[in-house]
Amino acid sequence: MNLVQFPGGPAPRPAAAPRAGDTARHAALDEFRLESLLLNLDAALRVHARPHFFLWVHGLLQSLIRHEVLVCALGNGEAQNLRAESFATVAADAAVFGDLFERDAGAAPGLIKAWKERRFNPVICDARDGATLGTGAFARELQRVGATQVLAHGVCDATGQVGGFYVFGCRADALGPDEAYLAQLALPSLHAAWLRALASATGTPLRAAPSGRALSPREQEVLHWIYVGKSNYEIGSILKISPLTVKNHVQKILRKLNVVNRTQAVGKALETRVLMP
Repeated sequence: MNLVQFPGGPAPRPAAAPRAGDTARHAALDEFRLESLLLNLDAALRVHARPHFFLWVHGLLQSLIRHEVLVCALGNGEAQNLRAESFATVAADAAVFGDLFERDAGAAPGLIKAWKERRFNPVICDARDGATLGTGAFARELQRVGATQVLAHGVCDATGQVGGFYVFGCRADALGPDEAYLAQLALPSLHAAWLRALASATGTPLRAAPSGRALSPREQEVLHWIYVGKSNYEIGSILKISPLTVKNHVQKILRKLNVVNRTQAVGKALETRVLMP
């Protein structure tokens, strides 16, 4: 098991022997990382609905921890009862990672066990070794999309059990002690933002288009990439769908927003808070 000891956590118990593969050093955040951290903490405060969370995860949060997949899971203290959703830039159906994380008998229990053994410090492991993540469907799907390094961290509820658990799937060699330290600093904001995004679903959804017709999750993804200036071909490549399918989504977005072109769609989406910059 290749776990990374990160700086800033509780000191090891005197009787604990060092484990193979652990490293320890004090992280001194450089100017770029410190600025990125502050920007992300500020951005988290502006997340009040799922579309806001989606845009943050696929945008600014990438500057803090570069990831291909993010699984957000809420629980009632038991690893087997986590309710997970996922976000991904490398799969046409991002929800598959959350579904597999919930169903995989080894993934969540293995990561949470390692997290607790590390006295609730972030866990970094290789999705290919199976020692922590297991060798089930979740680990195999991460490997399939090239997210072979995993960073996992959570928060406890009032009883000291798992209240929320977050898993970043990243490219090989993307993670180290700095990323683990940043995860510890940012996770309270990430957890609070996710809870607000979930709570917004119980009221009037902010993602509803001005016409009253809500954009689908796929249409929200396409609208996000329109906002950042991608062409239909580029969006198709990112989402692993054809440019013609992208064009059909764009036409549906224009109709739902009651506009005639992409520029107007972005402007109206920003004005009505369907999109958050």
